[in-house]
Amino acid sequence: MPDTEKPGFRFPSAFTILFVLILIVAALTWIIPAGEYARVASEALGKDVPVAGSYALTEADPQGLFDILLAPVAGFYDPDSYEARAIDVSLFVLIIGGFIGVVTATGAIDAGIKRAMARAKGREAWMIPFLMALFALGGTTYGMAEETLAFYVILTPVMIAAGYDALVAAAVILLGAGVGVLGSTINAFSTVIASDAAGVSFADGLMLRLAILAVCWAAAVAYVLRYAARVKADPSKSLVFDRKETNEAHFLKDTAADVAFTGLHKLVLVLFALTFAVMIWGVSSGGWWMAQMSALFLFAAIVIGIIARLGEGKLVESFVGGARDLLGVALIIGLARGIVVVMDAGHITDTILHAAETGVAGLSQTAFILVIYWIEVGLSFFVPSTSGLAVLSMPILAPVADFAGVKRELVVTAFATGSGMVNLVTPTSAVVMGGLAICRVPYERWLRFVWPLLVILTIILMAALALATTFGATP
Repeated sequence: MPDTEKPGFRFPSAFTILFVLILIVAALTWIIPAGEYARVASEALGKDVPVAGSYALTEADPQGLFDILLAPVAGFYDPDSYEARAIDVSLFVLIIGGFIGVVTATGAIDAGIKRAMARAKGREAWMIPFLMALFALGGTTYGMAEETLAFYVILTPVMIAAGYDALVAAAVILLGAGVGVLGSTINAFSTVIASDAAGVSFADGLMLRLAILAVCWAAAVAYVLRYAARVKADPSKSLVFDRKETNEAHFLKDTAADVAFTGLHKLVLVLFALTFAVMIWGVSSGGWWMAQMSALFLFAAIVIGIIARLGEGKLVESFVGGARDLLGVALIIGLARGIVVVMDAGHITDTILHAAETGVAGLSQTAFILVIYWIEVGLSFFVPSTSGLAVLSMPILAPVADFAGVKRELVVTAFATGSGMVNLVTPTSAVVMGGLAICRVPYERWLRFVWPLLVILTIILMAALALATTFGATP
């Protein structure tokens, strides 16, 4: 077994990490002065946006013990969240678990994986760039994030059966969609909102973001392929090798058995795939969100259970059992949102933004855009929602670019890349922590896996922003 943990030391679970972060943020509310920007309604965004230069100190509201204990609960239904409430996402995850439980009970997933692996023998690696391209397409066009939680349950057993590990499955989804969001081109929840808030067209800077998307996607795919090939050649090289047996037992179940691939299995898998296709259509074209997607998977579970003749008892048992498997994931999502709840309640979010506003004054053009990038990186840790961060930061930071002689669309690109980078790893993101929990990949193993890629991507992004500023800055 590889040396994944020091003797006598066990890295804390995701629950402990998130609760410690809540404690740290609560402590900051006693140190950082409370303050707020004046806000005005924006018809274009449909939200209240901060007004540049209007920051003022306000009455402090340091968060105490009761506030800390209440934060994970409030995180589930925070009405002021810029993204879907955690209770909505958690319910979606539970229903996804129930849906997968019903499909698994039919035997279709086990039989389908076995048949797919037999036919893909020797060509399994092609799945990685193909799937990462699909997820990146979703990320760059409509900000695919919470929707990816449905795919972890499907892809993890496929990757393990192909001779890889659960970390490869997590990387394909999280890095695929994440790089797409990092290189947002027409993403309505990132680039479009940020451009509107900055007072420019989302088409401005599009070619630069396309180039960033292509280069970062290629770097991410090469990185995942390299790790996957190493694990396939020698499973002991896996960063989750100590979990190999338990992960195989959990995700593969009966795939090692001689399972016939029947006509019923084919029909169930067709309905299975059709459900996800309808979900993607609903989100991208039909205006669907968590409630509609949850209803879709609930309906699909019932239909599949009836077609497979599971019977009422087994259908309910399978659904509840599948939901039970993802209960921990649902709790992690609410806990992650609790961090933002504490920070907003302590009125320190705008104070941090004001420090960023004053910190970029007087910088050269190249230094300005690079500092803006790192400011967005820092803010993204506290505000993992791309739309929320766009509404918060763009009305303040974009006008400052005029004084630095930098085009506002470059500030939008710095925002998109900075927030996208952080959302590959931040523990405040329900998507990151929830996805890793579904794959049964410890958070610290993910950090060990991804940090070299983060360095590579950071170099690419900073070079792109610097070059674009040099050749595209205003006179």
